[in-house]
Amino acid sequence: MRAPTLRTVWFGLALSLLAMSLPGAAAAALSAPVGIDESVLVLGRISDDPKAHYEQLKPLLDYVVPRMRDVGIKEGRILMARDAQQMTSYLRRGRVDWVTETAGTGMQLQKRAGARPLLLTERGGVSRYHSVFFVRKDSGIDNLADLQGHSIAFQSTASTSAYIVPASALLDQGLNLEILLSPMDRPTPDSVGYVFARSELNIAAWVHKRLVDAGVFSSLDWGDPRRMPPAFRQDMKAIYQTPEYPRALEMVRSNLDPKVEARLREVLLQAADDPAAREAMTLFFRTTRFMPVDPASQQGLDRLRDGIGRVREQVE
Repeated sequence: MRAPTLRTVWFGLALSLLAMSLPGAAAAALSAPVGIDESVLVLGRISDDPKAHYEQLKPLLDYVVPRMRDVGIKEGRILMARDAQQMTSYLRRGRVDWVTETAGTGMQLQKRAGARPLLLTERGGVSRYHSVFFVRKDSGIDNLADLQGHSIAFQSTASTSAYIVPASALLDQGLNLEILLSPMDRPTPDSVGYVFARSELNIAAWVHKRLVDAGVFSSLDWGDPRRMPPAFRQDMKAIYQTPEYPRALEMVRSNLDPKVEARLREVLLQAADDPAAREAMTLFFRTTRFMPVDPASQQGLDRLRDGIGRVREQVE
């Protein structure tokens, strides 16, 4: 047997040290073998909190795997990615079979890695939603065109409802977007200045305190008192709502065995009617059911994919 090279030894040591520094779930994901084992179903997730997400993903994976033995699946594993770029690499290399993500991230993975939508994911009884632009009632702003020369708070570049979709909507209106140094910075008169507030509550607070002129997030957040407190809501008005788009997606890699893909779709579609799956689905981001991609949802995904391309090209 050939002796390991110095480079191999150092790589193994570095990986071991990194695994030791992470929570157990993340370390297990890092230690997964590089080779592809067709008897293993790998569920992936982009995560900034691997331990918490592992605990949300594992019960459903444990439910699915025993029901896929007839197509050769004997084991399930979870592999976390730090961002969409890393998940793209995993999908291209066949290291991840199934990914659960927001619609926006799902469309990015389709564009970059050829991943395919398998099913829509209904969470908390909601399968589709839209973005809501809002301002203070006393702002003098009544529509998207009025935002020119004003500022808006998005959440983060990873947000579908509070960045990708609304930025695309502003571009559709012919508005130019300009990133600001802080909420106190002001845009040029011919553009809409934007900042990232990091959370939905911050977006609402910044608009209410007049740090920015407008905010935007999902229709679910608009109606959630934890994100839009009643004391803020009474001073706000919505000025625009985007068309609807799917809330979340289950994606599969482009070259997944068709038999495995078909059986995974079947198991997930039936899960909502199986009492044995109820707890696992609740832990799986409050999923209430999985649904086929209908024509209306496909139109929403197509718009979203086109919007992502425009935002990446014209804004970032």
